[in-house]
Amino acid sequence: MGEEAVLVLDCGSTNVRAIAVGQSGTVLARAAEKNVTIADPQHENWHYWPFEQLFDKLVTCARRVAQEVGPERIRAVTVTTFGADGTFLDAKGSLLHPVISWKCTRTLEAQEHVSNYIDPDRLMTLSGVGRFPFNTLNKFVWFRENHPDLLANAEHFLFMSSLFTHRLTGRLTNDATMVGTAQMTDLKAQDFSAEILDAVGARRSLFPETVFPGEVIGPLLPEMATALGLEAGIPVVSAGHDTQFAIFGAGASADQPVLSSGTWEILMARCATIDLPSADIFQDAFTCEWDVKRGHYTPGYQYVASAVVEWVARVMYPDLSGSEKYDIMIRDAMAAPEDCLGMTFHPDMLIGKGEMSNLSLDVDRGILFRAALNGLVKRLQTGLALLEQVGRFKASKLTLVGGGTRNQFWTQLKANALGIPIYVLDEPETTVLGASMFAMQGAGLHASAEAAREAYALQAHVTMPQ
Repeated sequence: MGEEAVLVLDCGSTNVRAIAVGQSGTVLARAAEKNVTIADPQHENWHYWPFEQLFDKLVTCARRVAQEVGPERIRAVTVTTFGADGTFLDAKGSLLHPVISWKCTRTLEAQEHVSNYIDPDRLMTLSGVGRFPFNTLNKFVWFRENHPDLLANAEHFLFMSSLFTHRLTGRLTNDATMVGTAQMTDLKAQDFSAEILDAVGARRSLFPETVFPGEVIGPLLPEMATALGLEAGIPVVSAGHDTQFAIFGAGASADQPVLSSGTWEILMARCATIDLPSADIFQDAFTCEWDVKRGHYTPGYQYVASAVVEWVARVMYPDLSGSEKYDIMIRDAMAAPEDCLGMTFHPDMLIGKGEMSNLSLDVDRGILFRAALNGLVKRLQTGLALLEQVGRFKASKLTLVGGGTRNQFWTQLKANALGIPIYVLDEPETTVLGASMFAMQGAGLHASAEAAREAYALQAHVTMPQ
C-alpha cells in the first residue's frame, strides 16, 4: 500500500493546493488551482475571497491527489491559509457576508477610525499585533460603522481556515494561530481581550472554541469524504496561519529565528517568553503573534526586500531580461567595492522613505545594487536585534527560506553581517510540511509534531560567515 500520509489543503493568495505528505516527510502528490479575489461591483478596490469557489477548487485538488495516492493511505486532513481574514455566520452556519480579503482597501479608512474606540498604543501593546490595514479588528470597525445590524445579529465569526474545517466537519472552532493575527486578543493571556472587544462592540460569544494546531476538530463528514474522494471519519486536524507553519516546518525550535525571503522579508522566531518594552517598538515593522505551541509566541519583523531588488533590476538593468539579468546583477555586485565608495541605500521604499546618499560620478549600477543589498542586510540586523531583545534569546543560527535563497551572494552578505551560520533548506515546501507535521500528530502517525519533524530529517546547506 505504501506509507501512510496526510492531506494538506493550502489556500494561498495566488493558488489553492492539495498536497499529500507521507510519514517520512516525502511529498507524494500535489494539485493546484489558481486563486483570485472578486472585486465589489460598486467599489473596484474592495476585494472578497469567493469562498464557495475556493472550497470547490480545494475539493477538485483533493480528489486528484487522492486518486493518485490512493484514499486508503490518507489518514488525516488539515488546512492552512493566510491570516486575519474571516466572516460572520448565522445560527445555521451559513455565511452572512463575503469574506473581505486582506487586499481590500476599505479597511484603510477603518484603521484611521480605530482611535475613536481605543488608544492605538494600548491596542498594540495589549494584542502584540502591529498596525496593519488587514487586521481583523479593522474589519470589525468597518462593520460597526457600515453594517451594525450584521454585527449585532451574527451568531459566529470564523477565520478562514476554520470556515473550511467547519465545512468538512460541521464543528465550529477557530485555530489559535489565526486568532493571534486579529489584533483583538490579549497576547500574554492568549485569549480574546474583553477590553478590545468591548471597545469595538464585539461579543465574546461570536467566537467559538479556540483550538491549537494538532488538535482534532472532528471526523470528516461522509458527504465531504465523498466529495474529496477520501474515507469518511478520518480526523480533520487543526492548522491555521501559514507563516507559523512555515517557521515550524523550517525546523525552528525555541529561540531560533527563521527568515522568509521574498517580495517581503519576514523575520520571525519562536519564543517561550516575550517582553514588549513600549508601543514605540511597533513603529518599526514589528508584530507578535501566537506560536503553534500553546503559551509560546512568534515575534516578527518585516520589510520590503525582493521588491527592492526588482526595482533596481527594472531601473538599472532595462537592457537585460530573464535569468541573464540576475546573473549579471549579482556578478556586478560581487565586483563592487565592499564600502560602495561610501554610497548608502536605505530601502524603505514602500512608504516613500527610500533614500540613496553620498552618490558620486564613480557609482555604477553594480555599486548601486550592492548598496541596496547592504541596506537590506542592515534591516535584517535591526530586526534580529529587536527579536532577540523582546524574546530574550541570542541567535546561534538563522534558517532561510523563500525565493531570496537563490541569491547566494546576498545570503553570504547576511551571514557576514550577522556573524552566524545561515541554513538554507533543500525542501521549499516548509509551510505544507509544517502543517503536515501537526496533521501527523492528530492522526497518531507520529507522537507529536516535533517527532514528525525529526522523522522528516530535513536537509539544509550552510553558509558560514566570512
